[in-house]
This record gives sequence, structure tokens and C-alpha cells, in this order.
Amino acid sequence: MTEGPRVDTAQLMELLSVSLGAYYGDFTLAAASENLTAIQGKALTVLRHGPIAMRALAEIMTCDASNVTGIIDRLEKRGLVRREVSASDRRVTNLVITAEGERLAETIRAKMHTTREGLDNLDAEDRDRLYALLKRVFVARPE
Repeated sequence: MTEGPRVDTAQLMELLSVSLGAYYGDFTLAAASENLTAIQGKALTVLRHGPIAMRALAEIMTCDASNVTGIIDRLEKRGLVRREVSASDRRVTNLVITAEGERLAETIRAKMHTTREGLDNLDAEDRDRLYALLKRVFVARPE
């Protein structure tokens, strides 16, 4: 049995670009439906993983720390996040998502209909495989 042509890295990168564009567009619309900008929604998503220092959030979101201050100010005003002084270093301010922020982040995910429909088209085996591949490519770090 002869195999078809192999997919090269450039083709994968192009498909990832298209896929991420569709995901980001879906996320942006869902966040906007809750009166949040995409970057505010992204901050909530990051904070769901646990408290984080403002500087670390800026690094993850690849933006200037002064921009994070404005983003967090707006989220804090809505009761979605709170600032806490670090117990180990009083100079550090940690950010914590509130229960309302968690609820809103979940609402945004639930409203990402295009993404959900696409993923729902996968059977359990394909989901497991996609999960493992994405984790291997973007999350797992060589030891």
C-alpha cells in the first residue's frame, strides 16, 4: 500500500494559522457578547489556572505590564478579579479570579459555538489524539 504525500511543517503552520484565527474570532465574539475585550477575556482565561503575579501575566499575554494594569483595573471594577499582596514578597501583587470571573469565563467558552461544533464533530479517539498532539507540541517541555 502506497502512502500519499506527507504534510510538511509549512502546511501545518498554515493550517494552525487558519485554525487559530477561527478560534480567536470565535473567542472575541463570545467575549464581546459579555462586554469584554478579547484581551480581558484572555486575562480571565489565564487567571483560571490560579493566582499569578501581574508581571507574570504580562509575560504570558506578551504585553507591557502597564497595559495589564489597565486590563486588570477594568476587570476588578466589574468584580471579576481581585488583587492580593503576595505572602512571600509584599512588593508583588498577585491577581486572583473571583467566582463571578470564573462564571463569566465559563460563559464565554460556552458561547464559542463555532469552536464547539467543530470539536464536537470528532469522535472520542480523535479527541484524545488531538489533545495529546496539542499538548506535546505546545505544552510539554523537554526535560
